[in-house]
Amino acid sequence: MQKLEEKIGYCFHNAELLRTALTHSSYANERRSEDCQSYERLEFLGDSILGYVTAEFLYRHEPRLPEGRMTRLRAELVCEQSLHQVAQRLDLGAYMRLGRGEEHTGGRERPSILADMVESVIAAMYLDSGSLEEPRRFIMAQILKDAEIGETHHSADYKTELQELVQRKANQVISYELIGESGPDHRKVFSFRVSINGANAGEGSGRTKKEAEQMAACEALRKLRA
Repeated sequence: MQKLEEKIGYCFHNAELLRTALTHSSYANERRSEDCQSYERLEFLGDSILGYVTAEFLYRHEPRLPEGRMTRLRAELVCEQSLHQVAQRLDLGAYMRLGRGEEHTGGRERPSILADMVESVIAAMYLDSGSLEEPRRFIMAQILKDAEIGETHHSADYKTELQELVQRKANQVISYELIGESGPDHRKVFSFRVSINGANAGEGSGRTKKEAEQMAACEALRKLRA
């Protein structure tokens, strides 16, 4: 735990909060007699904290950005892919407590679990410190520090951009397909695939179907422009 505390830049007064933040439900279910708790309640709280800090950041740093575009940009900044990258940088998977079944099926590397765990750690820092300052510092350093908020984001409607780019050629057909959903009811994660003339062009995930479609279109644009 000390190594992880050094990575996140915060020393916990209550180490049990950090252990809980790293405990998957599969591990907790195997130890019900020990009253072991999973990270799910912390993740629920961390999701709200992350959303608030990111919204405040955009509000203060982008005074001319309209609400709709701030919403899309916030979704991009806190999406599963973004949080998964943070988890990888911190090597959170190495500290995770998993049940035997989840361990054997690759849960330690699963993006959705690692993304949830970033949020649970944020909540644990908030509860342990008693203020938003520590989680805000962490979010700024790990998620928002290198956020590229430029003109391209100001008009970030990736589905429209993709439609306009592809339809420069005649007879191009774009379609979106739901390919999966995961997570608890309070935080569903949807995955979509966008196809161009039936060929897979990109995939993306989000907390709403619209957000997931936007992320799939974003990935397709990145590939087409590479």
